Amino acid sequence: MLSYLPQLTEDEIASRLANSDLSAVDSPFPPGFLHGMPRPAAVLIPLLKENDIWHVLFIRRTAHAQDPHGGQVAFPGGASDPGDASSTETALRETHEEIGIHPSHVRLLGRLIDFVTITSYRVTPFVGVIPWPYPLTLEANEVSRAFTIPLDWLADPSNHEERFRPLPPPFRPIHVIYFKSYDGEILWGASAMFTLEFINILSRSTSSHLDK
Repeated sequence: MLSYLPQLTEDEIASRLANSDLSAVDSPFPPGFLHGMPRPAAVLIPLLKENDIWHVLFIRRTAHAQDPHGGQVAFPGGASDPGDASSTETALRETHEEIGIHPSHVRLLGRLIDFVTITSYRVTPFVGVIPWPYPLTLEANEVSRAFTIPLDWLADPSNHEERFRPLPPPFRPIHVIYFKSYDGEILWGASAMFTLEFINILSRSTSSHLDK
């Protein structure tokens, strides 16, 4: 079977993340569309080894009428609390609250650039390795399911595409990433952007290494 990413070690993934450029902020929205300063938030991209292959852990958020992200596939995380000392603490605290992974059980490997979402959050995604299997405890009011997808499946370009999402006039439509269905779940939007950015970092670093 064709592999789109090498089976990197934890240290190699950490090295590639450390060498990535974090100076930019990714926002697909045109100037003037979002009002005010985006609120800080953070998520964890949990990596795990299953059958000696890297997988990514996702959640499906519980559907609530008042929640614009309800029912969507996402990463554990959320808005920063005033008591959070850092965005790292936000990501680990929210992960613990939502799916029961204790912060001490996460080996943080690095972070991605910040992303601005349509709900006006500036999200910092962190990448961390968790032990597996793990006795997850889902907070039912926030998370309806947790599941994994192989990292190499996510890296296969035939498994995702860009679609247009309309914005209110006078703004033009924006590109939104959609993955194919996996285990009955559709990864799209901001979490899909985080996923592809992570994969692109691994791919760029690998290409650069091979070219030397």
